[in-house]
Amino acid sequence: MNDRILAVGAAGKFAGHVVPALAARGARVRGFTCEQADADEVLTSGAVEVAIGDLREVASLDEALREIASIFYIAPASLAEEAEVSKLVVEAAVRAGVRRIVFSSVIHPVLSKLVHHAAKAPVEEAILNSELEYTFLHPTLYFQNYAPAWRKIVETGVLAEPWSNDTRFSRVNYRDVADVAAIALTEDRLLYGTFELCSEGLLAQKHVAALIGDILSLEIRAERIDPSALGDAAKPRRPMFEHYDRHGLVGSPLTLRAIIGSERRTLRAYFEELAAADRLEN
Repeated sequence: MNDRILAVGAAGKFAGHVVPALAARGARVRGFTCEQADADEVLTSGAVEVAIGDLREVASLDEALREIASIFYIAPASLAEEAEVSKLVVEAAVRAGVRRIVFSSVIHPVLSKLVHHAAKAPVEEAILNSELEYTFLHPTLYFQNYAPAWRKIVETGVLAEPWSNDTRFSRVNYRDVADVAAIALTEDRLLYGTFELCSEGLLAQKHVAALIGDILSLEIRAERIDPSALGDAAKPRRPMFEHYDRHGLVGSPLTLRAIIGSERRTLRAYFEELAAADRLEN
């Protein structure tokens, strides 16, 4: 039986962790990416072959899914019409005779006013209405979201976000999510499950700032950015900022602990990795 797995977004900063996690389990991975220039990177990370294409083009999807048994799917962060494009992926998987899909969704997709969350619910519904075996992953905020701002945080001594410094958040290292995805694609124990994925701890921004300061032996303070100061480009995200400002975003670490046990990665360890990489560069 063919056992190839298609990993969508294989060159991305999130799905890119899934390819090596699968390769470590002996899986044969076809990485899907939109840029030919990323092919070597995808192969180096553990894929045995690469498909180049566009999720919005039926022909691209059909070719990428040829002779594929299972698919890992996460929507690109900047994907316009995310729900509609993602449903095309599900339809193509069914048409290709794919057996299983693991969908990296989001924690609390029922938050209908938050576009990034609400776009996931129709995709889950489409999968539930198909004949595909499935696993839904509901990760919370990623540790990796801190990486782009790390240098600025270190240089300015400020951790700034457009929401309260006091509301609490669950977070997770996407490498742990990738490990769970690899289990779901290569074993049956997570089949037909929906799994909220959070690391230990419910930290407000002020606590995160203090953690960074402790690691760097610097004073790092948390500051709330006024969302109106971010301009028109941030308007679609205003409902998210308002929700985070009032409620934060929290979940339970129980599921991740149960699935992968003591190997869970901590936010402190992630920040230590960023600090070490920063020292090497400077």
